[in-house]
Amino acid sequence: MDALDLARWQFAITTVYHFIFVPLTIGLAPLVAGMQTAWVVTKNDRWLRLTKFFGKLLLINFALGVVTGIWQEFQFGMAWSEYSRFVGDVFGAPLAMEALAAFFVESVFLGVWIFGWDRVSKKIHLASIWLFALATNLSAFFILAANSWMQHPVGVIYNEATGRAEMESIWAVLTNNTLLAAFPHTITAAFLTAGTFVTGVAAWWMVRLARTKKAENLETARDVYRPAVRLGVWVMVVAGLGVIWSGDIQGKLMYEQQPGKMSSAEALCEGTESAEFSILAVGPLYAGCEDVAHLISIPGVTSYLGTGEFSGEDSYLPGVYDVQEEYAERYGETTADGQEISYTPPLAITYWSFRLMIGFAAFSVALALVAFWLTRKGRISDNVWLSRLALLAIPMPFVANSFGWIFTEVGRQPWVVAPNPTGIDQVRLLTERGVSTAVPAGVILTSMIVLTIIYAILAVVWFRLMHRYAIEGVPDAVRDESPEAQDPDDSDRPLSFAY
Repeated sequence: MDALDLARWQFAITTVYHFIFVPLTIGLAPLVAGMQTAWVVTKNDRWLRLTKFFGKLLLINFALGVVTGIWQEFQFGMAWSEYSRFVGDVFGAPLAMEALAAFFVESVFLGVWIFGWDRVSKKIHLASIWLFALATNLSAFFILAANSWMQHPVGVIYNEATGRAEMESIWAVLTNNTLLAAFPHTITAAFLTAGTFVTGVAAWWMVRLARTKKAENLETARDVYRPAVRLGVWVMVVAGLGVIWSGDIQGKLMYEQQPGKMSSAEALCEGTESAEFSILAVGPLYAGCEDVAHLISIPGVTSYLGTGEFSGEDSYLPGVYDVQEEYAERYGETTADGQEISYTPPLAITYWSFRLMIGFAAFSVALALVAFWLTRKGRISDNVWLSRLALLAIPMPFVANSFGWIFTEVGRQPWVVAPNPTGIDQVRLLTERGVSTAVPAGVILTSMIVLTIIYAILAVVWFRLMHRYAIEGVPDAVRDESPEAQDPDDSDRPLSFAY
């Protein structure tokens, strides 16, 4: 493989792996903050125990996410220096804002939360976890601002003297309509992930304790784990509706901004009205869409996703051949060295990643329905099938999120900076032109192998830590450790809990 192929593989491996941790941190941080708020308001010991239980899992996930995310910054400079040169003036701004305005706040207040149980008041300690949760979501906003600009560049001018895109309006970048659609979709997907995680872990524990039939275990199942299950279920319901709503908005923006991505998601060769949505297709998608048979389809759904209409003239969607012809005429048929440019994304990856994103998310729906029914009217469940479904469902939204990003990034190809149909023509960049020209393939290959090995080790560490502390369950009854709740004569007593 040449440097371009290796750089693509390295970017794919590091980015997809890093994003495994991101949704859980984004969604779980506000849930832990909510649990602690419930404890402060109700003074019910169950919420303190749940806060410390899920808080520990949050810390593990956050730490691994930080470690795996650091390399992303270096990767752009090493393997994608031409991209960095072309868009650094724009792309670097939201990343810098993320580091200063979001990650710095995350780190500071997470430290207060970890070490402040016995050192600050309840209100300050509670405020610290909420500030951490808000900063985590703010961090996602700035990162998505950078990515959304790659999907739909705005707020820039093209400097012909330097051959670079230069920022004209940071406000335009931060109010990009692509960002305003991507942010709620990403955040609701993160809450769906966190809701599934909380429900899955708590449901497994509830069933495990209920099946022992011991009075103390039944009490813990009812008073501690059932409320966590119900909280997770309601989060999944609300987040699931948010994912659908925001995804619908994204689909219609995609049709306007990147019609080739929408057509590739359906492997639609020719433009058509009332474009169907195929649940199952067979054929050599890797070679094109001519010989692909759509076996199971729902009429009009793809047209609705793109245009808001199921049928009629307004439901027309262009096919991949139409987009190829339009883009070849507008942006050129060949590269500078005479190579023909294909403006069609890899159909097999685009088609299946879109469906796998939806399909894996369906496991969360199944868990929410089953858990909601089995815990209705104050009941606890000892149904072993609930615990099995819980364990099966926990990893599924992680996988769904990963396929969602694969669809987003692969569907943008062959562009690393997709052209804005109503923007400046020069502000666009083919992926092959963004790769570093001075870094040999061997260097990229070596770094990719080393990083893959390190990431594999970190994956084992993450799984073992999450598994270890999840099967420990919530801590036994813990006392209030805030200074205002301690007796004067008890100030020197060692604390019973620490992270």
